[in-house]
Parts: sequence; structure tokens; C-alpha cells
Amino acid sequence: MTEPAVATAEHHLAHINVARFRRPKADPANAEFLAALDAVNAAADGGDGLLWRFTPAEGDAEDRRLAADPHGLLNLSVWTDPEALKAFTYRDPLHRAMMRRRRDWFDRLDVTLALWWVPAGTRPTLREGLERLARLARLGPTAEAFTFVRPFDAGGSALAAPRPDAA
Repeated sequence: MTEPAVATAEHHLAHINVARFRRPKADPANAEFLAALDAVNAAADGGDGLLWRFTPAEGDAEDRRLAADPHGLLNLSVWTDPEALKAFTYRDPLHRAMMRRRRDWFDRLDVTLALWWVPAGTRPTLREGLERLARLARLGPTAEAFTFVRPFDAGGSALAAPRPDAA
């Protein structure tokens, strides 16, 4: 049985995922994805577990610069716990449909997602998220940057890998 990677009252789960468009963002090949993006974000905003989601309007100058890559797409958020993020990621019908078609729009990248625990109330920066992705790529899953497949609890202990059907 999988040990749940639950948050504590003092910690929440930070999440970053990145993608790189195969063609410039404004290319007609990306129109369907871009048209659905507001609805996907609205589903996350209205769902259970999302505490905060980065928007370039609230970021500092460095965050806005990092988010301005014409081929890149960044998502940085904080969730109550891994189960809430998994529920949205894999069970929301629109998000799941978009994920199934990601190869239509995005290049294949080695590491696209990193998770880490933050003190409750913390809003990570894009720079921090990108550093967590780089750490994950360099060292594999650790308490500082991990994945759904190789989770850690808020105390830094590795948890048993979930069953393949758990997502």
C-alpha cells in the first residue's frame, strides 16, 4: 500500500511544470491549446486544493522575464497536498484531455515537473521552481525536488512509490 504524501498544517506542496512549444506560441498549430488554457486554469482555480497559482501580473521583474520565453510555458502553483494536485492533473476531464495531446504542441523534455514542500503561506518564485527542476534533473528525486512517482513527505523522508494505477 502506498504511503500518502500528506501535507502538515505547516507545509504545502509547491509544483512547477514546464513545456516548450514546438512552434512559436502564436502559430495556428497551438490555437486549440491556447483557446482551452483559460478554462483549464479556471478549473484549477475553482477546484479543491489549489492555494495559489503564479500569474505574470503578480510576479517580480525576474519572474516576468523568465515567463516571457516565446516558446516556453511555465506553471507554478501551491497545493494543499499531492492528492489534490493529482486529482486535478489526472482526473479533471479537460486537463486530462489536454495532457493526452501534449505531444501535438510541445517538444519532449527530459524533466518537466518538480514538486517540493514549502512552509504554509509561501509563494515560490519562478527562479526557485526552475532551480528545483534543474536539481531534479541533476540528482534525481530528493526531498528538495521530487515527482509523483518518487515522493517525499514534508519531513524529508522518501515514501513508497505509488502503484501504477494510483494516478
